[in-house]
Amino acid sequence: MFKSAYLINVYADLSKRYQDQPEFLQAVEEFLTSLDLLVDKDPRIQKNAIVERMVEPERMIKFRVSWVDDSGNVQVNRAMRVQFNSAIGPYKGGIRFHKSVNESIMKFLAFEQTFKNSLTCLPMGGAKGGSDFDPAGKSDNEIMRFCQSYILEMYRHIGPRMDVPAGDLGVGAKEIGYMYGMYKRIENEFSGTFTSKGIESGGSLGRAEATGYGLCYFVEEMLKTYKKDTFKGKRVIVSGAGKVGSMAAEKVIELGGKVVAMSDISGVIHDENGIDIKLIKKLSQTNTEIMNQYQTYHPEAIYSPNTKDIWKVPCDIALPCATQNEIYLESAEELVKNGCWLVAEGANMPTTIEATKYFREHNVLFAPGKASNAGGVAVSGLEMTQNATFQNWSFEEVDEKLHQIMKRIFNRCHEASLKHTGRPDDLITGANIAGFMKVYEAMLQQGV
Repeated sequence: MFKSAYLINVYADLSKRYQDQPEFLQAVEEFLTSLDLLVDKDPRIQKNAIVERMVEPERMIKFRVSWVDDSGNVQVNRAMRVQFNSAIGPYKGGIRFHKSVNESIMKFLAFEQTFKNSLTCLPMGGAKGGSDFDPAGKSDNEIMRFCQSYILEMYRHIGPRMDVPAGDLGVGAKEIGYMYGMYKRIENEFSGTFTSKGIESGGSLGRAEATGYGLCYFVEEMLKTYKKDTFKGKRVIVSGAGKVGSMAAEKVIELGGKVVAMSDISGVIHDENGIDIKLIKKLSQTNTEIMNQYQTYHPEAIYSPNTKDIWKVPCDIALPCATQNEIYLESAEELVKNGCWLVAEGANMPTTIEATKYFREHNVLFAPGKASNAGGVAVSGLEMTQNATFQNWSFEEVDEKLHQIMKRIFNRCHEASLKHTGRPDDLITGANIAGFMKVYEAMLQQGV
Protein backbone atom coordinates (compact mmCIF):
# COMPACT_ATOMS: atom_id res chain seq x y z
CA MET A 1 0.00 0.00 0.00
CA PHE A 2 2.58 2.60 1.15
CA LYS A 3 6.37 2.48 1.14
CA SER A 4 6.79 5.05 3.92
CA ALA A 5 6.95 3.46 7.38
CA TYR A 6 5.49 6.69 8.75
CA LEU A 7 2.38 6.45 6.57
CA ILE A 8 2.02 2.71 7.21
CA ASN A 9 1.91 3.37 10.95
CA VAL A 10 -0.48 6.32 10.65
CA TYR A 11 -2.91 4.38 8.47
CA ALA A 12 -2.70 1.22 10.59
CA ASP A 13 -3.59 3.22 13.68
CA LEU A 14 -6.44 4.99 11.85
CA SER A 15 -7.80 1.70 10.47
CA LYS A 16 -7.85 0.16 13.92
CA ARG A 17 -9.60 3.16 15.46
CA TYR A 18 -12.19 3.61 12.70
CA GLN A 19 -12.62 0.09 11.36
CA ASP A 20 -16.37 0.69 11.08
CA GLN A 21 -15.90 3.68 8.72
CA PRO A 22 -15.09 2.24 5.27
CA GLU A 23 -15.79 5.35 3.19
CA PHE A 24 -13.55 7.50 5.38
CA LEU A 25 -10.72 4.96 5.32
CA GLN A 26 -11.04 4.65 1.54
CA ALA A 27 -10.65 8.41 1.11
CA VAL A 28 -7.64 8.52 3.43
CA GLU A 29 -5.95 5.54 1.74
CA GLU A 30 -6.31 7.11 -1.69
CA PHE A 31 -4.90 10.39 -0.39
CA LEU A 32 -1.96 8.88 1.51
CA THR A 33 -0.96 6.80 -1.51
CA SER A 34 -0.09 10.08 -3.24
CA LEU A 35 1.72 11.49 -0.19
CA ASP A 36 3.95 8.40 -0.21
CA LEU A 37 6.00 10.22 -2.87
CA LEU A 38 6.52 13.21 -0.61
CA VAL A 39 6.73 12.48 3.11
CA ASP A 40 10.16 10.86 3.31
CA LYS A 41 11.67 13.77 1.34
CA ASP A 42 10.35 16.34 3.82
CA PRO A 43 11.08 15.44 7.47
CA ARG A 44 8.99 18.39 8.68
CA ILE A 45 5.83 16.44 7.84
CA GLN A 46 6.55 13.67 10.35
CA LYS A 47 8.24 15.95 12.90
CA ASN A 48 5.12 18.13 13.10
CA ALA A 49 2.69 15.19 12.95
CA ILE A 50 1.06 16.82 9.95
CA VAL A 51 -0.62 13.69 8.60
CA GLU A 52 -1.86 12.59 12.03
CA ARG A 53 -3.47 16.00 12.47
CA MET A 54 -4.86 16.09 8.92
CA VAL A 55 -6.70 12.78 9.21
CA GLU A 56 -8.53 13.77 12.40
CA PRO A 57 -11.28 16.39 12.27
CA GLU A 58 -10.69 19.48 14.35
CA ARG A 59 -14.23 19.23 15.67
CA MET A 60 -17.34 17.07 15.37
CA ILE A 61 -20.74 18.23 16.55
CA LYS A 62 -23.42 15.55 16.99
CA PHE A 63 -26.97 16.33 18.02
CA ARG A 64 -30.60 15.29 17.77
CA VAL A 65 -33.25 17.21 15.85
CA SER A 66 -36.78 17.05 17.28
CA TRP A 67 -39.61 18.36 15.13
CA VAL A 68 -43.39 17.99 14.69
CA ASP A 69 -44.88 16.49 11.54
CA ASP A 70 -48.18 17.49 9.92
CA SER A 71 -50.08 14.92 11.99
CA GLY A 72 -48.84 16.48 15.22
CA ASN A 73 -46.43 13.65 15.97
CA VAL A 74 -42.99 14.40 17.37
CA GLN A 75 -40.18 13.05 15.16
CA VAL A 76 -36.52 12.68 16.10
CA ASN A 77 -33.59 12.61 13.66
CA ARG A 78 -29.85 12.43 14.16
CA ALA A 79 -27.54 15.11 12.78
CA MET A 80 -23.88 16.10 12.79
CA ARG A 81 -21.34 18.60 11.48
CA VAL A 82 -17.75 17.56 10.81
CA GLN A 83 -15.43 20.59 10.86
CA PHE A 84 -12.33 18.95 9.48
CA ASN A 85 -9.70 21.60 8.85
CA SER A 86 -9.65 25.41 9.06
CA ALA A 87 -5.97 26.08 8.31
CA ILE A 88 -6.63 28.14 5.18
CA GLY A 89 -10.03 29.65 5.94
CA PRO A 90 -13.42 29.23 7.61
CA TYR A 91 -14.96 25.77 7.38
CA LYS A 92 -16.85 25.33 4.10
CA GLY A 93 -18.93 22.41 2.95
CA GLY A 94 -22.45 21.22 2.28
CA ILE A 95 -25.32 19.93 4.38
CA ARG A 96 -26.80 16.59 3.29
CA PHE A 97 -30.29 15.34 4.22
CA HIS A 98 -30.50 11.64 3.41
CA LYS A 99 -31.06 8.35 5.22
CA SER A 100 -27.48 7.30 4.34
CA VAL A 101 -25.90 10.06 6.46
CA ASN A 102 -23.50 8.57 8.99
CA GLU A 103 -20.15 9.43 10.56
CA SER A 104 -18.07 7.59 7.97
CA ILE A 105 -19.66 9.34 4.99
CA MET A 106 -19.62 12.76 6.64
CA LYS A 107 -15.95 12.39 7.58
CA PHE A 108 -14.93 11.22 4.11
CA LEU A 109 -16.78 14.14 2.52
CA ALA A 110 -15.29 16.70 4.93
CA PHE A 111 -11.80 15.25 4.47
CA GLU A 112 -12.10 15.46 0.67
CA GLN A 113 -13.61 18.94 0.96
CA THR A 114 -10.49 20.21 2.73
CA PHE A 115 -8.26 19.53 -0.28
CA LYS A 116 -10.90 20.36 -2.88
CA ASN A 117 -11.27 23.81 -1.33
CA SER A 118 -7.50 24.18 -1.20
CA LEU A 119 -7.27 23.51 -4.95
CA THR A 120 -9.62 26.41 -5.74
CA CYS A 121 -7.03 28.82 -4.21
CA LEU A 122 -9.91 30.46 -2.32
CA PRO A 123 -9.59 30.86 1.49
CA MET A 124 -11.88 28.04 2.60
CA GLY A 125 -11.37 25.18 5.04
CA GLY A 126 -13.13 21.82 4.85
CA ALA A 127 -16.36 20.66 6.52
CA LYS A 128 -19.49 18.63 5.86
CA GLY A 129 -22.69 17.97 7.74
CA GLY A 130 -26.16 16.57 7.54
CA SER A 131 -28.93 14.49 8.98
CA ASP A 132 -30.67 11.19 8.34
CA PHE A 133 -33.84 13.22 7.70
CA ASP A 134 -35.19 12.51 4.20
CA PRO A 135 -37.10 15.40 2.56
CA ALA A 136 -38.67 13.01 0.01
CA GLY A 137 -42.39 12.68 0.67
CA LYS A 138 -42.43 15.48 3.26
CA SER A 139 -44.62 18.56 2.94
CA ASP A 140 -43.07 22.00 2.65
CA ASN A 141 -44.21 22.78 6.18
CA GLU A 142 -42.56 19.62 7.53
CA ILE A 143 -39.32 20.45 5.74
CA MET A 144 -39.46 24.00 7.10
CA ARG A 145 -40.04 22.83 10.68
CA PHE A 146 -37.20 20.33 10.45
CA CYS A 147 -34.79 22.90 8.98
CA GLN A 148 -35.68 25.42 11.69
CA SER A 149 -35.13 22.84 14.43
CA TYR A 150 -31.82 21.84 12.82
CA ILE A 151 -30.60 25.44 12.94
CA LEU A 152 -31.69 25.89 16.56
CA GLU A 153 -28.70 23.69 17.37
CA MET A 154 -26.35 24.48 14.49
CA TYR A 155 -26.46 28.29 14.75
CA ARG A 156 -23.92 28.17 17.60
CA HIS A 157 -21.31 26.57 15.35
CA ILE A 158 -21.63 28.51 12.08
CA GLY A 159 -21.00 32.06 10.87
CA PRO A 160 -19.49 33.98 7.94
CA ARG A 161 -15.96 33.74 9.38
CA MET A 162 -16.44 30.46 11.23
CA ASP A 163 -18.29 27.88 9.13
CA VAL A 164 -20.29 28.54 5.96
CA PRO A 165 -22.58 25.62 4.98
CA ALA A 166 -24.09 25.07 1.54
CA GLY A 167 -26.49 22.62 -0.08
CA ASP A 168 -25.79 19.00 -0.94
CA LEU A 169 -27.82 15.84 -1.53
CA GLY A 170 -31.39 16.47 -0.35
CA VAL A 171 -30.68 20.13 0.39
CA GLY A 172 -31.51 22.69 -2.28
CA ALA A 173 -32.35 26.38 -2.30
CA LYS A 174 -35.63 25.74 -0.45
CA GLU A 175 -34.00 23.98 2.49
CA ILE A 176 -31.14 26.51 2.59
CA GLY A 177 -33.73 29.31 2.61
CA TYR A 178 -35.54 27.86 5.63
CA MET A 179 -32.26 27.36 7.51
CA TYR A 180 -30.94 30.81 6.63
CA GLY A 181 -34.24 32.41 7.62
CA MET A 182 -34.06 30.86 11.08
CA TYR A 183 -30.38 31.77 11.44
CA LYS A 184 -31.19 35.42 10.64
CA ARG A 185 -33.94 35.50 13.26
CA ILE A 186 -31.65 34.08 15.93
CA GLU A 187 -28.54 36.14 15.17
CA ASN A 188 -30.34 39.29 13.99
CA GLU A 189 -27.99 39.76 11.04
CA PHE A 190 -27.93 39.42 7.26
CA SER A 191 -24.60 37.81 6.46
CA GLY A 192 -23.03 35.30 4.12
CA THR A 193 -23.37 32.43 6.58
CA PHE A 194 -24.92 30.13 3.97
CA THR A 195 -24.24 29.70 0.27
CA SER A 196 -26.49 28.13 -2.38
CA LYS A 197 -29.14 30.62 -1.24
CA GLY A 198 -31.92 31.85 -3.50
CA ILE A 199 -30.94 34.89 -5.56
CA GLU A 200 -33.29 37.18 -3.61
CA SER A 201 -31.67 36.10 -0.34
CA GLY A 202 -28.15 36.93 -1.51
CA GLY A 203 -27.37 33.85 -3.57
CA SER A 204 -25.14 33.85 -6.63
CA LEU A 205 -26.16 33.46 -10.23
CA GLY A 206 -24.45 30.42 -11.69
CA ARG A 207 -24.39 28.42 -8.45
CA ALA A 208 -26.89 25.82 -9.67
CA GLU A 209 -24.85 25.23 -12.82
CA ALA A 210 -21.42 25.43 -11.18
CA THR A 211 -20.51 21.82 -10.40
CA GLY A 212 -21.69 20.41 -13.73
CA TYR A 213 -20.29 23.26 -15.81
CA GLY A 214 -17.04 23.24 -13.84
CA LEU A 215 -16.65 19.51 -14.47
CA CYS A 216 -16.87 20.12 -18.22
CA TYR A 217 -14.41 23.02 -18.06
CA PHE A 218 -11.95 20.70 -16.33
CA VAL A 219 -12.45 17.98 -18.96
CA GLU A 220 -12.07 20.61 -21.66
CA GLU A 221 -8.56 21.33 -20.32
CA MET A 222 -7.77 17.60 -20.23
CA LEU A 223 -8.83 17.19 -23.85
CA LYS A 224 -6.83 20.22 -24.93
CA THR A 225 -3.68 19.25 -23.01
CA TYR A 226 -3.53 15.49 -23.54
CA LYS A 227 -5.31 15.06 -26.88
CA LYS A 228 -5.17 18.49 -28.53
CA ASP A 229 -8.90 17.95 -28.92
CA THR A 230 -12.32 19.24 -27.82
CA PHE A 231 -15.72 17.82 -26.84
CA LYS A 232 -16.89 18.10 -30.43
CA GLY A 233 -18.25 14.77 -31.65
CA LYS A 234 -17.43 12.86 -28.44
CA ARG A 235 -19.87 10.27 -27.11
CA VAL A 236 -20.52 10.97 -23.44
CA ILE A 237 -22.43 9.13 -20.70
CA VAL A 238 -23.54 10.83 -17.48
CA SER A 239 -24.72 9.06 -14.33
CA GLY A 240 -27.11 11.04 -12.16
CA ALA A 241 -29.76 13.43 -13.42
CA GLY A 242 -29.73 15.86 -10.51
CA LYS A 243 -28.31 19.36 -10.68
CA VAL A 244 -24.74 18.08 -11.27
CA GLY A 245 -25.53 15.48 -13.93
CA SER A 246 -28.12 17.54 -15.79
CA MET A 247 -25.91 20.64 -15.87
CA ALA A 248 -22.90 18.60 -16.98
CA ALA A 249 -24.97 17.09 -19.79
CA GLU A 250 -26.21 20.54 -20.79
CA LYS A 251 -22.65 21.91 -21.01
CA VAL A 252 -21.37 18.82 -22.90
CA ILE A 253 -24.01 19.42 -25.56
CA GLU A 254 -23.21 23.14 -25.66
CA LEU A 255 -19.53 22.30 -26.22
CA GLY A 256 -20.33 20.00 -29.13
CA GLY A 257 -20.44 16.60 -27.43
CA LYS A 258 -23.24 14.04 -27.68
CA VAL A 259 -24.73 12.64 -24.47
CA VAL A 260 -25.89 9.13 -25.38
CA ALA A 261 -26.93 7.86 -21.94
CA MET A 262 -28.00 9.14 -18.52
CA SER A 263 -29.21 7.50 -15.34
CA ASP A 264 -31.02 8.19 -12.08
CA ILE A 265 -32.44 6.04 -9.27
CA SER A 266 -35.14 4.70 -11.62
CA GLY A 267 -32.72 3.33 -14.21
CA VAL A 268 -30.84 4.16 -17.43
CA ILE A 269 -31.83 5.73 -20.73
CA HIS A 270 -29.69 5.05 -23.81
CA ASP A 271 -30.64 7.39 -26.66
CA GLU A 272 -28.45 7.18 -29.75
CA ASN A 273 -30.08 10.34 -31.10
CA GLY A 274 -28.65 12.19 -28.14
CA ILE A 275 -30.31 12.71 -24.77
CA ASP A 276 -33.04 15.35 -24.79
CA ILE A 277 -31.64 17.43 -21.92
CA LYS A 278 -34.52 19.93 -22.03
CA LEU A 279 -36.92 17.06 -21.35
CA ILE A 280 -34.71 15.75 -18.53
CA LYS A 281 -34.71 19.16 -16.84
CA LYS A 282 -38.47 19.56 -17.35
CA LEU A 283 -39.24 16.15 -15.84
CA SER A 284 -36.90 16.80 -12.90
CA GLN A 285 -39.00 19.77 -11.79
CA THR A 286 -41.83 17.52 -10.67
CA ASN A 287 -40.30 14.03 -10.38
CA THR A 288 -37.43 12.28 -8.64
CA GLU A 289 -37.56 9.34 -11.06
CA ILE A 290 -37.00 10.59 -14.59
CA MET A 291 -35.51 7.83 -16.74
CA ASN A 292 -38.50 5.50 -16.52
CA GLN A 293 -40.65 8.32 -18.00
CA TYR A 294 -38.26 9.44 -20.73
CA GLN A 295 -39.28 6.63 -23.07
CA THR A 296 -42.87 7.92 -23.10
CA TYR A 297 -41.62 10.98 -24.99
CA HIS A 298 -38.85 9.24 -26.94
CA PRO A 299 -39.97 5.64 -27.67
CA GLU A 300 -36.84 5.00 -29.75
CA ALA A 301 -34.69 5.24 -26.61
CA ILE A 302 -33.71 2.10 -24.68
CA TYR A 303 -34.61 1.92 -20.99
CA SER A 304 -33.11 -0.34 -18.34
CA PRO A 305 -34.14 -0.39 -14.66
CA ASN A 306 -30.60 -1.47 -13.70
CA THR A 307 -28.56 1.68 -12.98
CA LYS A 308 -25.28 -0.21 -13.52
CA ASP A 309 -26.15 -0.71 -17.18
CA ILE A 310 -25.04 2.83 -17.95
CA TRP A 311 -21.41 1.68 -17.73
CA LYS A 312 -22.08 -0.81 -20.56
CA VAL A 313 -22.98 1.91 -23.08
CA PRO A 314 -20.13 2.52 -25.59
CA CYS A 315 -18.65 5.99 -25.09
CA ASP A 316 -15.52 8.12 -25.28
CA ILE A 317 -16.06 9.97 -21.98
CA ALA A 318 -17.81 8.90 -18.77
CA LEU A 319 -18.93 11.43 -16.17
CA PRO A 320 -20.05 9.73 -12.92
CA CYS A 321 -22.16 12.40 -11.19
CA ALA A 322 -24.45 10.40 -8.88
CA THR A 323 -22.88 9.21 -5.62
CA GLN A 324 -19.85 7.61 -3.97
CA ASN A 325 -18.62 4.20 -5.14
CA GLU A 326 -20.89 3.81 -8.15
CA ILE A 327 -18.10 2.51 -10.42
CA TYR A 328 -16.73 -0.82 -9.19
CA LEU A 329 -14.04 -2.87 -10.92
CA GLU A 330 -16.52 -4.77 -13.12
CA SER A 331 -18.01 -1.48 -14.35
CA ALA A 332 -14.53 -0.11 -15.07
CA GLU A 333 -13.81 -3.22 -17.13
CA GLU A 334 -17.05 -2.70 -19.10
CA LEU A 335 -16.17 0.93 -19.78
CA VAL A 336 -12.69 0.11 -21.08
CA LYS A 337 -13.99 -2.79 -23.15
CA ASN A 338 -16.51 -0.46 -24.81
CA GLY A 339 -13.99 2.20 -25.76
CA CYS A 340 -14.07 4.72 -22.92
CA TRP A 341 -10.77 6.61 -22.69
CA LEU A 342 -11.59 9.46 -20.26
CA VAL A 343 -13.37 9.39 -16.89
CA ALA A 344 -13.97 12.54 -14.85
CA GLU A 345 -15.68 12.44 -11.47
CA GLY A 346 -18.61 14.80 -11.00
CA ALA A 347 -19.62 13.22 -7.69
CA ASN A 348 -17.52 12.76 -4.56
CA MET A 349 -15.41 9.57 -4.83
CA PRO A 350 -17.74 7.74 -7.25
CA THR A 351 -14.94 5.36 -8.30
CA THR A 352 -13.59 2.63 -6.03
CA ILE A 353 -9.83 2.30 -5.52
CA GLU A 354 -9.78 -0.95 -7.53
CA ALA A 355 -11.63 0.67 -10.44
CA THR A 356 -9.33 3.70 -10.36
CA LYS A 357 -6.26 1.45 -10.53
CA TYR A 358 -7.78 -0.40 -13.48
CA PHE A 359 -8.36 2.84 -15.37
CA ARG A 360 -4.76 3.93 -14.80
CA GLU A 361 -3.39 0.52 -15.83
CA HIS A 362 -5.34 0.78 -19.09
CA ASN A 363 -4.26 4.37 -19.84
CA VAL A 364 -7.67 5.90 -19.27
CA LEU A 365 -7.37 9.62 -18.54
CA PHE A 366 -8.84 10.09 -15.08
CA ALA A 367 -9.90 13.20 -13.16
CA PRO A 368 -10.49 12.81 -9.39
CA GLY A 369 -13.54 14.50 -7.88
CA LYS A 370 -11.59 16.70 -5.49
CA ALA A 371 -10.34 18.52 -8.60
CA SER A 372 -12.95 18.02 -11.32
CA ASN A 373 -16.08 18.64 -9.23
CA ALA A 374 -14.70 21.65 -7.35
CA GLY A 375 -16.80 24.06 -9.41
CA GLY A 376 -19.67 24.02 -6.93
CA VAL A 377 -17.63 25.07 -3.93
CA ALA A 378 -15.67 27.52 -6.11
CA VAL A 379 -18.85 29.44 -6.91
CA SER A 380 -19.91 29.14 -3.27
CA GLY A 381 -16.65 30.94 -2.49
CA LEU A 382 -17.57 33.57 -5.06
CA GLU A 383 -20.98 33.88 -3.37
CA MET A 384 -19.21 34.51 -0.06
CA THR A 385 -17.22 37.30 -1.71
CA GLN A 386 -20.35 38.89 -3.17
CA ASN A 387 -22.08 38.75 0.23
CA ALA A 388 -19.08 40.24 2.03
CA THR A 389 -18.84 43.15 -0.40
CA PHE A 390 -22.61 43.58 -0.99
CA GLN A 391 -22.28 42.97 -4.71
CA ASN A 392 -24.26 40.97 -7.25
CA TRP A 393 -22.31 39.68 -10.25
CA SER A 394 -23.93 38.74 -13.53
CA PHE A 395 -24.16 35.11 -14.64
CA GLU A 396 -21.53 35.81 -17.29
CA GLU A 397 -19.11 37.23 -14.72
CA VAL A 398 -19.55 34.25 -12.40
CA ASP A 399 -19.27 31.74 -15.24
CA GLU A 400 -16.05 33.32 -16.50
CA LYS A 401 -14.54 33.30 -13.00
CA LEU A 402 -15.59 29.63 -12.66
CA HIS A 403 -13.97 28.82 -16.01
CA GLN A 404 -10.70 30.42 -14.92
CA ILE A 405 -10.76 28.67 -11.53
CA MET A 406 -11.23 25.25 -13.16
CA LYS A 407 -8.38 25.96 -15.59
CA ARG A 408 -6.21 26.95 -12.63
CA ILE A 409 -7.13 23.78 -10.74
CA PHE A 410 -6.23 21.65 -13.74
CA ASN A 411 -2.92 23.44 -14.19
CA ARG A 412 -2.02 22.98 -10.52
CA CYS A 413 -2.80 19.25 -10.69
CA HIS A 414 -0.96 18.86 -14.00
CA GLU A 415 2.16 20.63 -12.72
CA ALA A 416 2.23 18.71 -9.42
CA SER A 417 1.78 15.42 -11.28
CA LEU A 418 4.67 16.17 -13.61
CA LYS A 419 6.91 17.33 -10.77
CA HIS A 420 6.33 14.42 -8.41
CA THR A 421 5.65 11.47 -10.74
CA GLY A 422 7.14 12.44 -14.08
CA ARG A 423 3.72 11.68 -15.56
CA PRO A 424 1.69 14.72 -16.62
CA ASP A 425 -1.53 12.68 -16.70
CA ASP A 426 -1.46 11.38 -13.11
CA LEU A 427 -4.08 13.86 -11.93
CA ILE A 428 -4.92 11.83 -8.81
CA THR A 429 -1.44 12.31 -7.40
CA GLY A 430 -1.32 15.86 -8.73
CA ALA A 431 -4.61 16.84 -7.08
CA ASN A 432 -3.72 15.25 -3.75
CA ILE A 433 -0.28 16.83 -3.51
CA ALA A 434 -1.34 20.25 -4.82
CA GLY A 435 -4.27 20.32 -2.38
CA PHE A 436 -2.08 19.09 0.47
CA MET A 437 0.70 21.63 0.06
CA LYS A 438 -1.35 24.75 0.77
CA VAL A 439 -2.97 23.24 3.87
CA TYR A 440 0.37 21.84 5.04
CA GLU A 441 2.20 25.16 4.75
CA ALA A 442 -0.58 26.96 6.61
CA MET A 443 -0.48 24.39 9.41
CA LEU A 444 3.28 24.83 9.72
CA GLN A 445 2.89 28.61 9.92
CA GLN A 446 0.21 28.38 12.61
CA GLY A 447 2.07 25.95 14.89
CA VAL A 448 0.61 23.16 16.96
